[in-house]
Amino acid sequence: MMRNLKAIAFGLGLVLAGGVTAPAQAAQAGDVVKAYADIAHAMYEDSLITAKTLRSTVASLIAKPTRVNLIRARAAWLAARVPYQQTEGYRFGNALVDDWEGKVNAWPLDEGLIDYVAASYGDASDDNPYFTANVIANKSLKLGGRMVDVSVITPALLAETLHEIDEVEANVATGYHAVEFLLWGQDLNGTGQGAGNRPHTDFDPRACTGGNCERRAQYLRAVTDLLISDLKDIVAAWAPGGEARTAATVAGIVKGLGSLSYGELAGERTKLGLMLHDPEEEHDCFADNTHNSHYYNQVGMVAIYQGRYARIDGSLVEGPGLKDLVMAKAPDVANKVERAMAQTTARMQIMKDLADQRVMSYDQMLGEGNTVGNNILQDVVDGLVVQAKALEMAMVPLGLSGIDFEGSDSLDAPEKVGN
Repeated sequence: MMRNLKAIAFGLGLVLAGGVTAPAQAAQAGDVVKAYADIAHAMYEDSLITAKTLRSTVASLIAKPTRVNLIRARAAWLAARVPYQQTEGYRFGNALVDDWEGKVNAWPLDEGLIDYVAASYGDASDDNPYFTANVIANKSLKLGGRMVDVSVITPALLAETLHEIDEVEANVATGYHAVEFLLWGQDLNGTGQGAGNRPHTDFDPRACTGGNCERRAQYLRAVTDLLISDLKDIVAAWAPGGEARTAATVAGIVKGLGSLSYGELAGERTKLGLMLHDPEEEHDCFADNTHNSHYYNQVGMVAIYQGRYARIDGSLVEGPGLKDLVMAKAPDVANKVERAMAQTTARMQIMKDLADQRVMSYDQMLGEGNTVGNNILQDVVDGLVVQAKALEMAMVPLGLSGIDFEGSDSLDAPEKVGN
């Protein structure tokens, strides 16, 4: 892992050094799009590789449910998030990716759909009839007035029947966050220290806690297998001749980076939770991993912009990036983007370091009255907004128009939040 982090740090070198100051060699749009697609393919391949390691540790946990094996599975999940979160700069600029993403990274989820929850969770929701359906504890569900057999939990059942039942987005039955919930359980600490603390005996039929241990293991196995299947699909889509690669454009690169920076990461993932002081608005809420989730979104955006990605094996995938196109036409704008990315990365690093060192977790930073933590997250939001505006400025020299970045009420209409 240390070698991988050093490679990532090396890949960020130009940004952290304060930006490009010399004219870049002229790049062709086609070459930039090819490098963009090559990096996407590598990022998703790394996501698949780490997901396969996760599956191996899950198999070990199910075969031998010990505390050590649960910790190993959790560590594998955390490692799998590193390359995946770097891919999210591809989401908003590519329709295929945006359509696919909901299978693997949808959040937040109503965890009562999947398994048992604490009494504080509640027992009903006006918006979701499956709020406490508890698939693991029940072998049939009433769906659309008819009973549906869920006695055998399979990848197909999760993907085709349970995921987003009744078109309720919070009915997340698949992907990283369903796996996360099964490995950690609910985080009942609010804005206090601590993550979820599911016992390993929740997977042990011989010393079962939580009930239905065999079905819980069955669900965990099925959802992990499905994650790998979905990742294989997106790897193929970015391979030579793949649908996503063929459809990629320079406009899509700009829209993807700008939308993730502004509406999604600055707005929906950070500012909204900060306004509400709500730990339920954490992205990786069960594992207390949101600081890393956000940080690696930024690492991925830097890699995409610069055309340089550090793979998990330490190798580099690189080529002309968007920065080269901008530099050739408007060096001052290119430098503004680089400086904005450097500033945002530095602010993200403060957030990450405090959480990694267990000084202050992300959900604590969200807490009402935590002025220091709130300011750290607001600095991140402000940096991302400046970054998005710099990317917006790049549209003019690139000859692009009609591109709207994703927005968020938390940034654009804060008076609507909570109403």
